[in-house]
Amino acid sequence: MGFKCGIVGLPNVGKSTLFNALTKTAAAQAANYPFCTIEPNTGDVAVPDTRMTKIAAIAGSKEIIPTRLTFVDIAGLVRGASKGEGLGNQFLANIREVDAIVHVLRCFEDDDITHVEGKIDPVTDAETVETELMISDLESLERRVTALRKKGQTGDKEAKAQAALMDRILELLHDGKPARMLDTSPDELKAVRELNLLTTKPVLYICNVDEESAGTGNAFSTAVEDMAKKQGAGAVVISAAIEAEISQLDNEEQEEFLETLGLEEPGLDRMIRAGYDLLQLITYFTAGPKETRAWTVTNGSKAPQAAGVIHTDFERGFIRAQTIAYNDYVELGGESPAKEAGKARDEGKEYVVQDGDVMLFKFNT
Repeated sequence: MGFKCGIVGLPNVGKSTLFNALTKTAAAQAANYPFCTIEPNTGDVAVPDTRMTKIAAIAGSKEIIPTRLTFVDIAGLVRGASKGEGLGNQFLANIREVDAIVHVLRCFEDDDITHVEGKIDPVTDAETVETELMISDLESLERRVTALRKKGQTGDKEAKAQAALMDRILELLHDGKPARMLDTSPDELKAVRELNLLTTKPVLYICNVDEESAGTGNAFSTAVEDMAKKQGAGAVVISAAIEAEISQLDNEEQEEFLETLGLEEPGLDRMIRAGYDLLQLITYFTAGPKETRAWTVTNGSKAPQAAGVIHTDFERGFIRAQTIAYNDYVELGGESPAKEAGKARDEGKEYVVQDGDVMLFKFNT
């Protein structure tokens, strides 16, 4: 089960610098000119989770295998991208393929780095990109809805319902609001997702600040956080320049460097976790002498679905799952003490997996 976060933004806001730090590679060329990233670069990163170390120590695991997220560095969007300006069509197609959008915004002043719009205004930059995505969605829906309306008039109930849903989204887009702000029922949510619109994708704003503002943020990042709050979106303050330096250091050097800056952890750790939360993902664990491993499922997944992430046979032949809550596993000292204390539960097919569950699946082959 792979989940992709697309890193987007205007040119020269720090996307590729952030991506390089994220993947600890120089795969994405970071340069001071627009469109330096032509093809989307992709990198898998581990999701930081301190719980794994504690579980592994108790289980005596030889190896720790974290869960992972995929980040895609997508080239810079410019005003008019929906009409093909810059490399707009290609970029929009790349965004369509990701599950969530990580929108990097320039929240720093630097006369040596040009800004495509000629001024530093991250809220306006966010609106520029969002507008291009909304225009693309408008055009996509308008191409499809006419035929559905006609079909609905012939008595086709499904077509009529689809057209009505599209019309509601079109009204929202015409009002300058993204499709993700549509008030939907659980049944409608599936239909909306199937439309594969750009503005239905959840958004996390990354405020790329100067090094001095990494711990506290600045006026630019505060304005972005206020905007994100109104939208129900997330926002994280990061200095891409600092993250690039940190990525070149070993663990001990990283800790010392962060301490000198007054930071508790790399900003990228917060960004990765925020991206994980943005996708409404949770983690469950399997643990034993060989390895402690984290597995990703969407929030609300039932035990058979969680088993299927390990192997489809596990889901197909699912019998039950021995489940220990993370806190019980750690406080009691592992599987055997948890069993003795009655904290190792046998759960069936309707059990909804909780974040941090330590699980052992039983299934028919």
